[in-house]
Formats: sequence, structure tokens, C-alpha cells
Amino acid sequence: MRLKDILVQEDHLPYSAKEEDKPFVIVYSNGKTKMSYLPDHGETKIITHQGQVKRVCFDEGEEFK
Repeated sequence: MRLKDILVQEDHLPYSAKEEDKPFVIVYSNGKTKMSYLPDHGETKIITHQGQVKRVCFDEGEEFK
């Protein structure tokens, strides 16, 4: 799985945009927080149902020159 569980304490995230060199997404739903890096080429969809995250879909591609 790409999504990794992370621990959030007192409204403090363990990640900083200044420390990371790649774009990433943090998703919170149902008391769980997960993090994943975004693909270099592709799209990431966060699917919700009735206000809760149900799945995260990654669609990647590679540029062909």
C-alpha cells in the first residue's frame, strides 16, 4: 500500500512542506490519518461517500518520447 499511517498529536503534523522535496497528500477520515507521496506523472483521486473517505486511487503514466 502507498498510504502510510501517521500519528497526529495535538493538531501537529509530523511532516513539513519545507522538509519534503516531493509533493505529498495527507488524508484524514474516521479518526485515521494517512500520508502518501504523489506520482511524478499521473493523477490521484480521493473517493468519498457520505462524508467519509472510501478509497484513494492512483493512475500513473510515463512520458514516451
